[in-house]
Amino acid sequence: MRSTESQKRRSYAGTASRASPAVYSQIMSAMETEIKFAVADLADLAERLLAAGFQVQTPRAFESNTLYDTPDRQLRARTEIVPIRSYAGRTVLTHKRVPETGPGAGQSDGQQAGANQDRHKHRIETETEVSDGEALAQVFRSLGLLPAFRYEKWRTEWTDGQGHCVVDETPIGNYAELEGHAEWIDRIAARLGVAPEQYSTLSYGRLFEQWRERTGSTAADLTFEESARVIHHL
Repeated sequence: MRSTESQKRRSYAGTASRASPAVYSQIMSAMETEIKFAVADLADLAERLLAAGFQVQTPRAFESNTLYDTPDRQLRARTEIVPIRSYAGRTVLTHKRVPETGPGAGQSDGQQAGANQDRHKHRIETETEVSDGEALAQVFRSLGLLPAFRYEKWRTEWTDGQGHCVVDETPIGNYAELEGHAEWIDRIAARLGVAPEQYSTLSYGRLFEQWRERTGSTAADLTFEESARVIHHL
């Protein structure tokens, strides 16, 4: 297991100069600030990103995530997640939690930001690359951590050298995330034609719950196979 935890607020400019494979999460800052927005037209968004000076950093690749928790969901109750993620030939262990102070302190994943709330999602993130995800999963099970939720997507990563836009094709729709400093996020969102009212700070787990409520689906995980089977029977 090799630690790749980032230094807090490491600049994206420094990130771009590295010779390692272009997967932005290798050197993600300790404080993660981001927003999501729904994408109606992937081709149109790609054109807008190019016009805004973005380039593809990691071509479209399949990503699989398994979140682990205690049987009584203690981590979820604390707004923490511990996923093992397989993406672009790498396996990464991540831990995310709500900041104790400063931006994002006390943020929950249950609702959209209101007019007087921070429109951006803030999380403290620590991650490490692992050589054997299945071995780590066995360790988790031995410690009482069990698979609680799985979700999949096809992800394309873009960068302008200052921040990142990741475009996700999920079983319940297409979304993009802007990640960087809050001022950069707002500036790029406006350049892409995304209004603040379109910002979302919800996780994919919460978006999946909302989708199940709307459709009456009984799917347990956000996977292409399970969602397609459920949609076929709706």
